[in-house]
Amino acid sequence: MNWEGISEFVYVAENQSFTKAAHKLAISTAQVSRQISALEKRLKIKLFYRTTRKVSLTQEGSIFYQHCRSVLDGLDAAERAITNLQSKPQGKIKLTAPVTYGEQQVLPLVNDFVKKHSEVEVTAYLSNQQIDLHAEGYDLAIRLGKLPDSTMMAKKLANRTNYVCAAPAYLDKYGIPHTLSELDKHSCLMGTLDYWRFKEAGREKNIRVSGNIRYNSSLALVDAAVKGLGIVQLPNNYVKAHLSNRALVTLLDKYKQPDEEIWAVYPHNRQLSPKIRLLVDHLSEHLS
Repeated sequence: MNWEGISEFVYVAENQSFTKAAHKLAISTAQVSRQISALEKRLKIKLFYRTTRKVSLTQEGSIFYQHCRSVLDGLDAAERAITNLQSKPQGKIKLTAPVTYGEQQVLPLVNDFVKKHSEVEVTAYLSNQQIDLHAEGYDLAIRLGKLPDSTMMAKKLANRTNYVCAAPAYLDKYGIPHTLSELDKHSCLMGTLDYWRFKEAGREKNIRVSGNIRYNSSLALVDAAVKGLGIVQLPNNYVKAHLSNRALVTLLDKYKQPDEEIWAVYPHNRQLSPKIRLLVDHLSEHLS
């Protein structure tokens, strides 16, 4: 049997809400909706009546729910039985994460996890490319930002904030920009993109920037900013310490873009693995 969409279906049925189901599953409402639509298409039946105010089961949906609830209860019992047999999580975990974020944030936490659970074996491959988890046999991926449409399961781990900042020495010499248009007059330290993301008048906005430095290393960009070579836009995990000691100061805060989301993504058939769930919970606890 194809299990995709079953958990989402049961949660929607029990909560009579796509939004509440998404919250309890720690996934997006859009993902719940996609899974339900795919399930209905696969079964060739309509499971829910949907209005702007209410979600309710159809007759077929009610029958299907009773069977699914029994199956999930059985799976929960089976997992508890296996977990009780395994006083410690054990076995191999293969994961991937973005290079710098993985080095700085994820793998140190994975090391803590392995130290606590010594029978777990972890293989990690850091890459900024989107790896096909099914094809490459990965159990888990850490991904940043908006997720593409996918049949993968996803759990939000944390948010991170992007800051525009510069060294006081640079601002003393070249002035402080107060509007987005003033960035044209400044040396902007660029990464792989030639634009920065902002929010203005309630809308997300990309502003093209320029400067005499372009690196594909966020650590190198932070170093350049601290040394007064220009203005930089980077997530808080790169600049937090420098903001605390005033080596950098934030700019254009009223235009700050919405926080970027950090996700744990895993194939649907990995969701019941106790060791994966424990690792994801560990990452969620500490990254947040």
